Amino acid sequence: MSTAFYWNEQTFWHSGGNYAFTAPVGGLVQPLAAGGLPENPETKRRLKNLMDVTGLSRELATPSASPATREDLDRVHPASYLDEFQRLSDAGGGELGQRTPFGQGGFEIAALSAGLAKEAVAAVLRGDYDNAYALSRPPGHHCLPDFPNGFCLLANIAIAIEAAKADGFGGKVAVLDWDVHHGNGTEAIFYDRDDVLTISFHQEHNYPLDTGDTSDRGKGAGLGYNVNVPLPAGAGHTAYMHAMDKIAIPSIEAFQPDIIIVACGYDAAVIDPLSSMLATAETFSEMTRKIKNLAERVCGGKLVLVHEGGYSEAYVPFCGHATIAMLAGSETQAPDPFAVAFDKRQPGPRFDAFLKGEIDHIAQELGL
Repeated sequence: MSTAFYWNEQTFWHSGGNYAFTAPVGGLVQPLAAGGLPENPETKRRLKNLMDVTGLSRELATPSASPATREDLDRVHPASYLDEFQRLSDAGGGELGQRTPFGQGGFEIAALSAGLAKEAVAAVLRGDYDNAYALSRPPGHHCLPDFPNGFCLLANIAIAIEAAKADGFGGKVAVLDWDVHHGNGTEAIFYDRDDVLTISFHQEHNYPLDTGDTSDRGKGAGLGYNVNVPLPAGAGHTAYMHAMDKIAIPSIEAFQPDIIIVACGYDAAVIDPLSSMLATAETFSEMTRKIKNLAERVCGGKLVLVHEGGYSEAYVPFCGHATIAMLAGSETQAPDPFAVAFDKRQPGPRFDAFLKGEIDHIAQELGL
């Protein structure tokens, strides 16, 4: 088993502008002492640091990658959007959409983030590695072709998929998004396609407020190839396991993809500031185990995880470490220091039963 961990220090240098949490500073919004957005480099850097300290990094191949090219970006984003993004980036930064500020050089850093995802997918398809993890920043799953939002400036996973297809990959791709926010960008880009199955687990009406309903199933050739699983606030480990078993795994198994890509956000975790869910490091590890086993059954183990959200500097490193150790089949552990407390905070049996019923209802609607 060989696992690649794609990363680049420069992606940690992406700056998020003068925000207080998710509101622009100004008027009655006072700047925070630390400054900036929740999407800051520390969650990613601390994950990499923890891997270095435990020794997990030494068990992985740790390549970097070149930025995605303009040709790569043009396959997903219109020239007008890319030209304006580049212009603002060269002029010192700005904002093109909703909650997507960037500083000087933001265009190049976003292209590098997409390049990490692109190369991770390409390397696994070539057989260079069994599976891979791309520590992409800024994230990508909210980015529409012509409108960035939710900290996402380029559609990293879509760019990676289209680059692979341009290089001759003619197979099918399943994208499972377990970030706590709806993967509206990835959904929109592939909504009328039957060669890409998109599945999103998300907290219902968290972000964006008006997308992610179960009735959104795709259109045209893509009808039936988009699956949304909106979960109520307070859903925890048991609900995520049930959603994997009842919806994600049977949907992907029926689709029979040639590669599986996970939009891997850790913001469904217990103490994330942008969600109200109760997932733990064990939750992410177990979801990784399930999807890895599925990949071995349906697509020769071809699996790529691309980093998305996750905003707790204290907890993301432990969630990420557990995930990557499971992906690599490593016995190197970083024991979760919050495990006892977070187990106590899990939903009780009555709420778990309600959540299972909701998930079963969605599965029935999907014909699973």
